[in-house]
Amino acid sequence: MQAGLLVIIAVLLSLAMAGAWALQRATGRSGWIDTIWSLAVGVGGLVAALWAEGDAGRQMTAMIVIAAWALRLGGHIGLRTKGSGEDPRYEKLMAEWGDQGPWRLFVFLQVQALAAFILVLAVYLAAVNPAGFPRLLDIAAIAVAVAGLLGESISDAQLARFRKTPQAKTDVCETGFWRYSRHPNYFFEWLFWCAWPLLALNASPWSWLSLAAPLLMYWLLVHVSGIPPLEEHLLRSRGDKFRAVQRRVNAFFPGPRKNGAPL
Repeated sequence: MQAGLLVIIAVLLSLAMAGAWALQRATGRSGWIDTIWSLAVGVGGLVAALWAEGDAGRQMTAMIVIAAWALRLGGHIGLRTKGSGEDPRYEKLMAEWGDQGPWRLFVFLQVQALAAFILVLAVYLAAVNPAGFPRLLDIAAIAVAVAGLLGESISDAQLARFRKTPQAKTDVCETGFWRYSRHPNYFFEWLFWCAWPLLALNASPWSWLSLAAPLLMYWLLVHVSGIPPLEEHLLRSRGDKFRAVQRRVNAFFPGPRKNGAPL
């Protein structure tokens, strides 16, 4: 483990999220927070992979995969934020925090920096893996990463098309992947992070720390900052229509529609 490199990356991630806090305070658009977070994870992953002491082919693969993820997600969120106002999840938090909102948001974003470090650590552990490249596990990892990236891209595109229709003002998206999961973009995001332990695992006990990335992402998306606040917002804005969707469509993992709903 290159402790010095990891400390530098941790500091850079903390500074990036401090910058995200300053930008949110200046513009009032909290979507920039997630944009900066995505790009910070990408840059941190690139630095970690570049300076890792592992197989050169594995290092290059890790750099390409994390760069593709960061550019796609950061670009998507950035374009969405450019044409919108405050993210309803952050807006609700700021309302709940009241006068302490600015300070508590700063602390909250430093927690996000810690989460980013855990993800970057998985990239580092994949890049530093000394095993010869490619193994069957490596090929499987690349396939999982590509599936995650493509699935999330398609899900985002399907939702973007739906939002341009008149029905979007009152209805809930149930087209494409959204017929089988209420949050397919979150599922594919989690799937992407499942690729990193496959790239990282080897005889070293340190490599098992890479499992923290998909575990953390699942916890955040399903129980903390993903599904819970978004569904609370949808229940307020869509009411019974969203409750009906909840009854017939799985929350996270794609699966058959329930209660006799047509496929």
